[in-house]
Amino acid sequence: MNQMFLCVVNPSARSGRGGGIWGKLRQALEQRNIGYEVIFTRGPEHAVQAVRERTSRDPEEQLDIIVVGGDGTLNEVLTGICDLSRVRLGLVPVGSGNDFARDLDLPKDPARLIERICNAQVRRHLDVGVLTYIDMEGQRSRLGIEPEQTRRFGVSAGIGFDAAVCEEALASEIKNRLNRIGLGKLAYGAIAVRAIARAPRIPCDITIEDGAHRETIHLEHFLFIAAMIHHYEGGGFRFAPAAALSDGRFDMCIIGQMPVPMMFLAMPFAYFGRHYGFREVYHRLGGRVHIRTQEPMWVHTDGEVLTKSRELTFECQKEALALLV
Repeated sequence: MNQMFLCVVNPSARSGRGGGIWGKLRQALEQRNIGYEVIFTRGPEHAVQAVRERTSRDPEEQLDIIVVGGDGTLNEVLTGICDLSRVRLGLVPVGSGNDFARDLDLPKDPARLIERICNAQVRRHLDVGVLTYIDMEGQRSRLGIEPEQTRRFGVSAGIGFDAAVCEEALASEIKNRLNRIGLGKLAYGAIAVRAIARAPRIPCDITIEDGAHRETIHLEHFLFIAAMIHHYEGGGFRFAPAAALSDGRFDMCIIGQMPVPMMFLAMPFAYFGRHYGFREVYHRLGGRVHIRTQEPMWVHTDGEVLTKSRELTFECQKEALALLV
């Protein structure tokens, strides 16, 4: 059987740079006589439905997918794949944050990265997270899309302040301006600084299972809870400096009640992964996490925000994703 790739391209990624990278990828495939199909994303959640339709055609097909886009495009592709065990995935990162790629030591030159992907050799297996909404009665995000009950994620998922920042970034002119000059990752920090003083303080209960060990944490107030697979989220904040990427466990970053001045002090420490020195910051490991909050809070998967929720679970699937990079 001849080699063939399904290419999922976000042409508007990084203010249009995705389209230019696709041109280089197409040229490389054609020079090597490698067949390809291409899906150009047309807006939020389009990749989920398009990839789901394509990967459901033949339940026996083994498929190689190349994603040209950022963490959001990758999140939609992961969510749309019907059976991860039948897929091998390559990524050409062209997003504003690129937190998934940040840990992978990929070639900086797109041509070298494309050449590596075209060799079609699995280089590593990474964990994949699954979010399940138990409560879906909360407010929808400004995208106006009805969420499905489950969603995969490759970088991180979270509830609370970090998700609220991502939701605001969906329509942020700050992010659009910074994207145009290649500094889009700074948008999350800028929005966080502006929003931090008005972050709500809500009680929550968190149950973390790590093998036979089970722990429940009650917080009278929390800022956010992040289930991390990779080291970074939010365009480079190193919330999980010790994350293993393939150990079948989340690195949980939990931030409880923290005065506003302390939040501003902690932010630069979080960027460099030194925030666990603050007593209001908790670190736990677990393969399954259940969260219940007193009020619905914004939820994100890899920075994608669709709804608020008051109850959900995260589950980590060990080494479920075969990577060609």
